[in-house]
Amino acid sequence: MRIRAKLFSFAVLLLASAHAAFAQSPDGPMVPRPDVSIQQPPKRSDVAIKSKVVLVNAPVTVRDAKDQIVTSLEAKDFLLTDHGVAQTITHFDVGGDPISLVVLVETSSRIVPMLPAVQKSGIVITETVLGANGEAAILGFNDSIDKLLPFSKNADEIQSTIWHLKAGTSGSRLYDAMNVGVEMLTGLPEPTASTPGRRRIMLVLSEATDYGSQAKLGEVLRKAQLQNITIYSVGLSTTRALLQAEPKQNHTDIAPPGTYPLPPIPGKMPVPEEEDPRLNNTADLMALAVWAVSHIADKVSAHALEVATTATGGAHFSTFKDRTIEKALDEIGGELHTQYTLGYSPTDSATAVGYHEIKVSLVDAKYKNLKLRSRPGYYVASGE
Repeated sequence: MRIRAKLFSFAVLLLASAHAAFAQSPDGPMVPRPDVSIQQPPKRSDVAIKSKVVLVNAPVTVRDAKDQIVTSLEAKDFLLTDHGVAQTITHFDVGGDPISLVVLVETSSRIVPMLPAVQKSGIVITETVLGANGEAAILGFNDSIDKLLPFSKNADEIQSTIWHLKAGTSGSRLYDAMNVGVEMLTGLPEPTASTPGRRRIMLVLSEATDYGSQAKLGEVLRKAQLQNITIYSVGLSTTRALLQAEPKQNHTDIAPPGTYPLPPIPGKMPVPEEEDPRLNNTADLMALAVWAVSHIADKVSAHALEVATTATGGAHFSTFKDRTIEKALDEIGGELHTQYTLGYSPTDSATAVGYHEIKVSLVDAKYKNLKLRSRPGYYVASGE
């Protein structure tokens, strides 16, 4: 009886609570309190996806018929189109913008004979390449990627780091090292239309071959283009290294990987890949650079350094013949400090997804004999 009485009392309480709650509920929509703000649903214009405004820097090297660099042009002399649309040049400079440089040095066991020359290059990098207010970071790579020096403006520190480079294992993760270099340069302060900031330069001292990388060259170059990174390279010749090295017993390699990719030209001695005239056509390199960036899933197996420099507006310098590492760096420094930088923010019609071809020309017909070299373009993927 006691249990039934308790159950009956509990049921009565539940009915009373439900009746009270129903009595307090309004018949229509709830009226907000005057002291509480109402959260409005987002408007369509608030949630619409906006295209990222990209600030593009186009480095332009101009030479005359005698291959001498021309530095007397003005912004009004240039016509620049992006995706076929004429652009307004908002920033114009001739070699004066400060440089942020990442130096990538191959430290594999194969370049041991050339290592002393590489170690002596530090002073040329600081005095000729960097220039005033320049800063540099140093990466070494073989089977591993070693961050040897973060960005520094201290010339002695930069030279000392390069002087103490040591050879490691036989691997050469070139593309992975380039990817790390792009990430380091990307971490610098973002440029704007009014403050273009520092020029982002990558300098690679390496063979033209890659062993063991996870990154693909086309993917790395796509990132570099979007971040306005210009790549220069100095080719360390495997052939020269082998000629300078002591002969090895029972050496069975007919040719080192990447050294003689094609049969020799009849009547000619075989030469390294980068010296073969059949693979050194500017138009072919430009087409290969565009293909590599547009097809990042595919592999670029030849001319990696030339493709990288062509895709970003830089240049590759071979050291196989009579050009030394020091001479190559002198040429790079001379070009960097006499190079035009054309900066612009792409117009709305030039922000479409896909490959954007950049064309730079000179307006006046009197300049028709001048030769221009710039980056061929950049690739905008969906969501960027």
